[in-house]
Amino acid sequence: MLFNFLRRRLAPPHTIHLRQLRSEATLEAIAKAAEEKTVVVALYNYPSFSGAFSALFAHLYHSTLQIPCLLLPFSSVVPFRVDDLCFEGLKKCYFLDFIGPEEFARELSRRTACEVICFDHRKTTLSKVPAFEDFAEEITFHVDVRKSSSRAVYEYFSSKVNSSTSREDNVVADSLLKSDDQLRIEMLLNYLEDGDLRQWRLPEIRAFNVGISEWRSKMNCITNPHMYDQLLRMSTEELIAKGLASMSIRKDAAQEFLGKAFRLQLGRGFYGECLGVRADSRPDLSDEIGKELSLKSAAAGLRPIGAVVFMQRNKLKMCLRSTDGATDTSVIAKVLHYTLFIIGFFFSLD
Repeated sequence: MLFNFLRRRLAPPHTIHLRQLRSEATLEAIAKAAEEKTVVVALYNYPSFSGAFSALFAHLYHSTLQIPCLLLPFSSVVPFRVDDLCFEGLKKCYFLDFIGPEEFARELSRRTACEVICFDHRKTTLSKVPAFEDFAEEITFHVDVRKSSSRAVYEYFSSKVNSSTSREDNVVADSLLKSDDQLRIEMLLNYLEDGDLRQWRLPEIRAFNVGISEWRSKMNCITNPHMYDQLLRMSTEELIAKGLASMSIRKDAAQEFLGKAFRLQLGRGFYGECLGVRADSRPDLSDEIGKELSLKSAAAGLRPIGAVVFMQRNKLKMCLRSTDGATDTSVIAKVLHYTLFIIGFFFSLD
């Protein structure tokens, strides 16, 4: 008998935030910008922190020089259409921390005659950027895999603000950030870059990522008009402290599941055995439980892997985690996913 766990899936909580991206309020903001003949639009990758900080730097530059600029969060899940941004008077459009869907930049530039400037740092982006000779001078790609997008955008607008003057009010700016904010924000950029480039070299980088993670859903400048002030007030020390406290609480909660562990064969024993546990009541702790379980599994002479099984939105899921750098759980996960699907289970592995 085959078991089928496919069910009508309820909309996950994050889709609520995604629906707000191309919302009525967002389209109204675009319509207002068109009416006022706003010359600059800056789209930033949401919900990326590198995208949000890039938006902050674009906001600071244009507000300091009193240049009208419409900033909008952009998601590949619910993307804007080229038609949304085609309005008279648009002269420049920034893509911050992404390069946009295929042909998006080219089509926008062609239909509006605006200049398009894109920033990204992901290696996967390099293969998606067509040959530069295929583009007109109006489209520029800044893709540097050695530097995070947020740092590249910060340096870009910092250099521009030092040499720019508002034509209307003759406002001259000395720097993008106030001296009280500069060192703190630059330290934040160091930590963001360490994570963006997958280097993980800075002290307490994991705690930093945990501490800043609660802000992710708040990085929509349309629904959260205080976003820029909140970003400017952030400090690395406070985020790390918050992250360490949260990690300690979650680790203690994860320990409660370790006493219920059982031996589990991986790939019918082909990949050895490890310890597993059911955690239906706390799937949000799957990462912490899995890592703690992997230590216990290794101490028991098994593979240094922890398997956490739970039901989520009517779908059975398994999370494989290891604290051993030489163990690649993704290979095992792919094999188990294929095997379980063939025998009739719809099983998702992380």
